[in-house]
Amino acid sequence: MTAAKSWNGGVRRVLIVDDHPMVRKGLRDLLDSEPGFEPCGEAANGDEAISQLADDPPDIMLLDLSLAEGSGLELVKQASARFPDVQILVFSMHDEELYAERTLEAGASGYVEKHSPVDELLEALRRVGDGKIHVSKDMTERLLQQRLATGAEPGTSVNERLSDRELQVFEELGRGRTTRQIAEDLHISIKTVERHCENIKDKLMLENRTQLLQHAVHWLLREV
Repeated sequence: MTAAKSWNGGVRRVLIVDDHPMVRKGLRDLLDSEPGFEPCGEAANGDEAISQLADDPPDIMLLDLSLAEGSGLELVKQASARFPDVQILVFSMHDEELYAERTLEAGASGYVEKHSPVDELLEALRRVGDGKIHVSKDMTERLLQQRLATGAEPGTSVNERLSDRELQVFEELGRGRTTRQIAEDLHISIKTVERHCENIKDKLMLENRTQLLQHAVHWLLREV
């Protein structure tokens, strides 16, 4: 991640990326009413977002991870690589314990859950606009504890063992989605989903699909 310039109280232009029109309208109305912010565009998917980033780069991209077309996490990676001066704040329904660290590693500057108070979202926008990192206090404490821990071996947790796509498939399995449904949701082939499932079984040392499904459900109940 590259450090952002500080606007020192100036107006921050924000691109809103969410596949729900009502959510986009709500965020636009909020930013319109808040001094220091200017909603400068909207996008419903990754392609639209990349196009707008190329045509008229904002100061901040505010995006949801769950997009109807494409992966929000992949969009974070693409945008951070191609437009390093644009700061990225993820605004998601997913629990931050599942995805906050991954989005930061992918290039985002902050993570806010959608059920958070409006004041927290605005504070997060200000912080990332000033080149700072924003996660909740609980998540900050958790990350610090991970860094300070001396007894834990690397690569032992599900999050550490699985790739980004494998984690998405694993989470969907835990939610009871079928292979076909996962393929449709993630816009990949059924064979690709099956290959991810085989890789997950190997990495987690599971013997069969029944164990895979049970492990996915138990992990999701514990994490979410």
